[in-house]
Amino acid sequence: MSKKVAFVGLGVMGYPMAGHLRTAGHDVNVYNRTEKKAAQWAREHGGTAASTPALAASGRDVVCVCVGNDDDLRSVIYGDDGVLAGLASGSTLVDHTTASAEVAREIAAAAAEKGISFIDAPVSGGQAGAENGALAIMCGGDQTVFDEVSPVLAAYGKNVSLIGPTGAGQLTKMVNQICIAGLVQALSEGVNFAQAAGLDIEKVMGVVAGGAAQSWQMENRYKTMASDEFEFGFAVDWMRKDLSIVLEESRRNGASLPVTAMVDQFYGDVQNMGGSRWDTSSLIARLKK
Repeated sequence: MSKKVAFVGLGVMGYPMAGHLRTAGHDVNVYNRTEKKAAQWAREHGGTAASTPALAASGRDVVCVCVGNDDDLRSVIYGDDGVLAGLASGSTLVDHTTASAEVAREIAAAAAEKGISFIDAPVSGGQAGAENGALAIMCGGDQTVFDEVSPVLAAYGKNVSLIGPTGAGQLTKMVNQICIAGLVQALSEGVNFAQAAGLDIEKVMGVVAGGAAQSWQMENRYKTMASDEFEFGFAVDWMRKDLSIVLEESRRNGASLPVTAMVDQFYGDVQNMGGSRWDTSSLIARLKK
């Protein structure tokens, strides 16, 4: 069923995600901090663009937000021009930002005061997943609300799952980033070791990828890592932002994350090498310096 949807935040993820909503037949109104980008999206996809988050949200059944961090999220949610000022009671706010579980609970409470439902729904799959409509979406919130909004999210989500109550989506995304950090560091060491040993990397990975060490990172990143090419995905700056959220949460819940903390510092080394905008597979670069 077609819905009136707003999408706030048209970055490398949000731009194609909003496009998939239009392709699915929804009436989509967008907002982006850079108005030219919102206007471009509207021309390209046949939707509409608004000058504030509140105007984008006005009259909408569902508002999806995908911005940078907790502070960015608060800046588009609160205030006279924020999403909550435009949304009416009975609507649903979905947050795709990778943010803290704490801010998810905070916004859920603020939304509830206005009779607005909330789902925290960070995504995984990167730019390619957003462009192909094949994201994994990990959600936190009420089952009834999830059941109502999940058909909308299916426009760009291949796997849309309710994990638990508010905040559970963000906590699950933290698990995702913990696993990626460890995998990429191990893959970096493996590729670097193979090259130092004079092995044919294609033959090595052809065998290893068929066994227990197989991973998405291995299949999609070993060639570019071996070639010192790091322009293919999620930037180091953003990964460090995510890992800072993970480590802060671990201090609250008592989880021990020694490898994650170490890899976070390794990404700091990459930043110091000038690799802030390199993709996360650039961990291998610090092994070759």
